[in-house]
Amino acid sequence: MSLAGPRPLLIQYLGRYTPEQARRHEVRPGLTGWAQVKGRNSISWEEKLRLDMWYVDNQSLWLDLKILTLTTVKVLSRQGINAPGDATMPEFLGSSVQNGKEERAASHASATFRGNS
Repeated sequence: MSLAGPRPLLIQYLGRYTPEQARRHEVRPGLTGWAQVKGRNSISWEEKLRLDMWYVDNQSLWLDLKILTLTTVKVLSRQGINAPGDATMPEFLGSSVQNGKEERAASHASATFRGNS
């Protein structure tokens, strides 16, 4: 494990990644990452995973130092701790690819669960 890199996720999520999202495992996991400084728990799973892939493609010592600095700011300001309507983040249920566009597989189920359908 490293200081900066994609945060490790639950093992049960492994089979739920698209092939592109699975690229996040090409680098060592970190205690903090680009997705954490760009939104933490206030962004969607798809956005988090997209930011993880961006990190994989752009990894550098400079970027890691920037992530560590921005993490300190985020933690001290308490930004992005909760996802709207959740204590932290809802479970990652995977993404589906339809018509060339990734869509949240569980968005309808999640909205129904919260009574928003």
